[in-house]
Amino acid sequence: MTMQCEVTAKQAGAPMSVFERYLTVWVFLCIVTGIGLGQMAPGVFQTIGRMEVAKVNLPVGLLIWVMIIPMLVKVDFGALHEVRQHMKGIGVTLFVNWLVKPFTMAFLGWIFIRQLFAPLLPADQLDSYIAGLILLAAAPCTAMVFVWSRLTGGDPLFTLSQVALNDSIMVVAFAPLVAFLLGISAITVPWDTLLTSVVLYIVIPVILAQVWRRLLLIKGQGAFDVAMERIGPWSIAALLATLVLLFAFQGEAILKQPLVIALLAVPILIQVFFNSALAYWLNRAVGEKHNIACPSALIGASNFFELAVAAAISLFGFQSGAALATVVGVLIEVPVMLLVVYIVNHSRGWYERGQTS
Repeated sequence: MTMQCEVTAKQAGAPMSVFERYLTVWVFLCIVTGIGLGQMAPGVFQTIGRMEVAKVNLPVGLLIWVMIIPMLVKVDFGALHEVRQHMKGIGVTLFVNWLVKPFTMAFLGWIFIRQLFAPLLPADQLDSYIAGLILLAAAPCTAMVFVWSRLTGGDPLFTLSQVALNDSIMVVAFAPLVAFLLGISAITVPWDTLLTSVVLYIVIPVILAQVWRRLLLIKGQGAFDVAMERIGPWSIAALLATLVLLFAFQGEAILKQPLVIALLAVPILIQVFFNSALAYWLNRAVGEKHNIACPSALIGASNFFELAVAAAISLFGFQSGAALATVVGVLIEVPVMLLVVYIVNHSRGWYERGQTS
């Protein structure tokens, strides 16, 4: 099992692809394309918006599965036994991801969206914007954290084990946590809709991905690696297609208030820097090595934005402020996380000088 975990960790932590490195550029192009198409052919997108069964938009549901499942195939839940090797780092990861990050985002949403920026935002969307920020923070990163870890020389087995553990927790904790935070933010979401989203976009994809993973590994590691190379672009392509659809619906609102995206980015940016700094410092305080602190800090800073987008659309709809807020997270993910990577790489000397053992 250890050898299999090592191979999987190395494969999962491959360098950034062209799509990943320039994700911000692609997202910006999707914004322009989506808004343009939405203005030119509104009837087409209204038809797509009506293709629903039990409040689930079928085209988007399919795209989201194509987004999420290839990422989850990379996750080896057999790596969970590795958590005992670095319990302090795992403890920091769990503390920041589940007890700090979602709550600080709810607080930042209240400060900036409900208070400071309220006069500059549409009043009927304030709750929805906050809901989107909460959804973004409630799901720890699954795929891109492998990339960030690789760029910092992070321990691949620790990265893999913390992703597997966070994904396992997310299956049971995402719905109650989101419901609780939305509740204290005075936002009501039907439990049946929330649970449907969790089943559709977490439980079923995890099951399908792990079955697919086992079938591929039966054919050998070589077959698994080839399959990963082939399906790797699927996730980004499906994400970009979803964003075109979303911005086709959001276009009118964005054209009327283009400042919205910049305002929504403020609490997201603060959350990224606060949580990454907190996790980085806590790992230093408890005596973890730098190659453990880096992936621990990076998973606390980044988000499983594919799930957040899916849940926002499912719960609030294409035209909601929640959907727009989650997409802002996608827009700033790569440049901001690359800045965090730069900071932890260039602060290694400081980290190791003050490290306790």
